[in-house]
Order: sequence, then C-alpha cells, then structure tokens
Amino acid sequence: MRTSDFDYLMAPELIAQSPAEPRCNSRLMVLDRGSGAITHRRFFEIADYLCPGDVLVFNDTRVIPARLSGRKVGTGGRVEMLLLRRLGVGTWETLVRPGKRVRIGARIEIANGRGTAVVAEVTALGKDGIRELTFSDERPLAGLGKVPLPPYIHLPLADPERYQTVYSRVNGSVAAPTAGLHFTPEMLGSIEQKGVRCLFVTLHIGLDTFRPVDVDNPAEHPIHREYGVLSREVAGELSQAKAEGRRVICVGTTTVRLLEQAARANGSLQPFEGWASLFILPGYRFGVADALVTNFHLPRSTLLMLVSAFAGKGLIDRAYQEAIASGYRFYSFGDAMLII
Repeated sequence: MRTSDFDYLMAPELIAQSPAEPRCNSRLMVLDRGSGAITHRRFFEIADYLCPGDVLVFNDTRVIPARLSGRKVGTGGRVEMLLLRRLGVGTWETLVRPGKRVRIGARIEIANGRGTAVVAEVTALGKDGIRELTFSDERPLAGLGKVPLPPYIHLPLADPERYQTVYSRVNGSVAAPTAGLHFTPEMLGSIEQKGVRCLFVTLHIGLDTFRPVDVDNPAEHPIHREYGVLSREVAGELSQAKAEGRRVICVGTTTVRLLEQAARANGSLQPFEGWASLFILPGYRFGVADALVTNFHLPRSTLLMLVSAFAGKGLIDRAYQEAIASGYRFYSFGDAMLII
C-alpha cells in the first residue's frame, strides 16, 4: 500500500467554495458495502436509511476564531498565526508564517482595534512553522481572531456560522467536522421522532486536517494528535446499543476516530478523555462504527484512507469516479456520502 494509491484527479471547479442553501439540500451519495450499489439522493432524504433504534453520533466541537494577524515587536514584520491547540492558560501550539523569522523570544503584537494590543511571545519551537506562543491574556478568542477556512476555499464567508454545525457547543477546533454541516435543527428533530437516538462526543480538529500525507508509505505518516472526550453516559448508551445489535452511525471521520480510539484504549467502549492519535488505514478492523456519514475528501489524505478502510478501497475508488463524472461538490462545503 502506497500513498499514491489514494491519489485522484478532478477539475478545480468541483471544489465547493460556498455551502449549500439550505444546509440539507446538498447531494447525498449512498454506498451499500454489501451489494456495492451506489445511489444518488439529497441529504434531507437521509432519514430514509435510518431505522428506529439506530444511534447517530455527532462531534459537537466548535471552530474557534483561530486565525490571527500581528506584527513583530521591533521590526514591524507582519506575522500570520493559526492557533492549533491550547496547551495551558494563555499558551497555544500555533502555526506561524513566516516561521523562519519568528524565533524563541520573539514578541508579536496583535491589535484589538481599541487602541491596545495583546502580545504573544514565542516560548518554544517546533517543526514546519509550529511555535508555542504565550499570550499576555486570553483575548485572542474574544474578538481578535477570525474563524479559519480551509486553504482551498477562496471566497469569503458572509456568515461564519455556516462553518459551524448547528449543534456545535464546545470551543476548540481549527476546522469544522464537515459531515455535520448538512444537518438542520428540523432534520435532527424529525430523525429523533423516528426513534433514532442522537448522541454527542467531542473531538477538537487540528492541523492534520490540512496536511496531506507526503511519505510513500502512509504507515510512516506522523498523525497529529487531537483532544477528545467521550462521556460515561454516552459510552454506556453506545455499549448497550452494540450489545443489542443496534447500528452505531458515526457522523464524520472525527467521530469514528474518537470512538475507535476509546475502544482500543480500554479494550471495550469505555469513557475516554485524552489525545486521539489513531491512524486508520485499510486493513483496520472497526469495533464500533457500523455506518458512516462523511464528505468527499482530499487526495492523499488520512481521511480518504479512513473511508477506504471502512468501505473498501475498490468501492471508494468507484464512488469518487462517479462523483467526479456526476459533478458532485467536493471537500468542506461539498456534498455528502452515507456508507451503510
């Protein structure tokens, strides 16, 4: 298995630059792993594939205003920052550009538009532009930053809430769990009325979402850790559902990773709080997820490898070829896939 096995070509015009309106009106490709059938629907029809007793598991992380701009104290050089994860009070792991010019001890001034500024000091160096920054206070998340969009989206977003799921509540991600962007409050209500249980976990999405695999052997790729929480109550409900033979349907690859990490860490599905670093490649045996709602992912990405592991690489290859031929919209604001 090589990283090049997960490459594909498509026209740049298929990269969705804005979300569907309304959210639930995006297209939905349904993959049946048993028969290999591919069906084309709309996302608001997803309830047709859900049964009473099913459990839908969502990632309720919320994207923080993590993109900051500032200037180096002393030189005035412009610095762009992307907060990746909180390390402690006022301290963040941060992607800094240009990283080569920002060394330990450098101080960056971030104006707040009110005549004062927050100052960030570089306290540690990492690879590829990663820096540890300590802020003079915690205000970077209170009016100084902007919600970051993926690098392949070039149009401004009029309403930042369109890059949040309608159920987001726990601040901490630098990218949205995009499979959940298609759900509306009305859809969630009708799904629950059908007898489907909706549960929530938290996994804060970090740098690896934007980083392609750049080694020939994907098993050598150092995946970025992401912080997650699976509560005792949710773990208990999921364990009961599995024991009773009811389907656990994960909304998004982040939800899959957290549940599978929790099950592997404890030998069974138990409460979990900590760093998720599970890298799922074809050949992995899934212990929790029975079905998956996901988007169409970047080539050579860890997310494409995960869905290939779940559905089978042959079926995913065929599905992507059909999606390209049928003009599906790709990536964060793009269309969705249900794998059953």
